[in-house]
Amino acid sequence: MLRSAPLHRTLFTAFLGLFSAVVAAHSIPDIPVRGAFQTGGDAEISIEINPRNWTESPKMALSLEQKDFLTYTSAQKEELLKQTKAFVATYLEFTLEPIGRVQPDFTWDFVAETGKPLMKMDDAVVARGKWKTKIPAGVTGWKVRSLPGHKVATVFTNTVDGKEHPRFMVMFPGETSFTFDLTGLAAKPPTGPTPGSVGTHSTESGAWSNFSSYFKQGFEHILPEGLDHILFVLGLFLLCRAWKPILLQVTTFTFAHTITLALATLGYVSAPANIVEPIIAASIAVIALENIFRPTYGKFRILLVFVFGLIHGLGFAQRLIDERIPSGSIVSSLLGFNLGVEFGQLAVIGLAVAATFWIKDEEKYRGWIVIPASTLIAVAGLFWAYQRVS
Repeated sequence: MLRSAPLHRTLFTAFLGLFSAVVAAHSIPDIPVRGAFQTGGDAEISIEINPRNWTESPKMALSLEQKDFLTYTSAQKEELLKQTKAFVATYLEFTLEPIGRVQPDFTWDFVAETGKPLMKMDDAVVARGKWKTKIPAGVTGWKVRSLPGHKVATVFTNTVDGKEHPRFMVMFPGETSFTFDLTGLAAKPPTGPTPGSVGTHSTESGAWSNFSSYFKQGFEHILPEGLDHILFVLGLFLLCRAWKPILLQVTTFTFAHTITLALATLGYVSAPANIVEPIIAASIAVIALENIFRPTYGKFRILLVFVFGLIHGLGFAQRLIDERIPSGSIVSSLLGFNLGVEFGQLAVIGLAVAATFWIKDEEKYRGWIVIPASTLIAVAGLFWAYQRVS
């Protein structure tokens, strides 16, 4: 017993740290960069910056809501725009080929995070920049680079003559987008190319680009961003270390969340985040409490995992819905994101196995790991559910 005390303290400290991170966590807002091009040369580049993006810990910072923004003075709003412009100048690089790097002359206003006018008191306020220009003669393409030093992803999308281009990209800090083909757009009709001919060289590589980009995003949605989903997967693992129960639970969870992830992203089902998110938090607590008070593996557990998987799928889908994926890219993006989520979950299971395999005695394992960890996970889930409801 004397030798086990340091282990108890170490485990408690580790899970307490995880709990602290979980209850403070929020999703990270992306930076959407959109290009809208017209045959004949008209172009508009737009960008949206959430003030959370330039904080030290964007994941833990709260969005600026409309009710607080209404209290801002003119000087405070001007300071907000100053910080926004500095962030864009420091971390984003815009290039027109073959001209080279350009500095867009954005006109700024404040809108809701969805790009719509600010209306509700709890709308998240973002600074939106628009640059209307003409495509210079000889320009063949444009691209964006997400410079290192920040902690958010940049979403690069484009339209031609109002039609969404199927190829887009999610860039992490330090990555550069593909070059979007603008060849011939500056020419006057009818000599210019038809909209369908613009960028057709990128169709096949675009599907792979979308898949790989969203695979990475799906993985990061679990590790390190998805602390709520990490706790849920750990709750599944803690019930029983035998490989068959673990495999069946994870497979059931995967099957369930794949259904709602696809249906919600395709627009067939929907549920408001203020309902889905508290239920996700509550599901964490339920699974953990069952590990403590009803530690038996059976049909009820599998049914519970399936139901909660459906709910978690709606939570996963919100990330894809917010990014407004072009309709021609939904399949490759869905597949990549879902596989990324699965590999993230398997990584969590693998880390849990590696951390506990050395404890051979099941009674000690339950006393040292299952009960303390499940207790902290349950407390985190309940606290988070209360936080999200209130």
